[in-house]
Amino acid sequence: MKKVEAIIRAEAFLSLREALCLRGFSGLTVSEAAGCGKQKGKQGIFRGNKFELQLVPRVKVEMIIDDGQVEDIIDLIVEHCSTGTVGDGKIFIYPVEDIIRIRTGERGKKAVL
Repeated sequence: MKKVEAIIRAEAFLSLREALCLRGFSGLTVSEAAGCGKQKGKQGIFRGNKFELQLVPRVKVEMIIDDGQVEDIIDLIVEHCSTGTVGDGKIFIYPVEDIIRIRTGERGKKAVL
C-alpha cells in the first residue's frame, strides 16, 4: 500500500474530489496547509499599505491506496490540479507498512476498506 499526499491549490480541490468519487476513491483526509516554494508568496494591498504574504494557502489531500492505483491517482491529480503555472503543488508517495483500524483491530487492506 502507498500513501499519496498532494499539496494543491484550494480552488482545484472540488474538481479533484468529484473526479476521485467518480473513480471510486472515497477515503481521503483533507487539511488546510500553507507554504512557499518557487512562488515565494505574493504581495497585497490593505488600506493603501503594501504587505507580503510569505506563506500561500493550500490544501493537503492524503489517501492510502493499493500499489496498483498509484499511477491512476497521480494522473487524476495532475489532470484536475494543473494550471501550468508556478504554485500548482506537489505530490508525494510514501510506502505504508501497516494500517490498524482502532475500533475493530483490523489490519492491512481490511482496515482501509
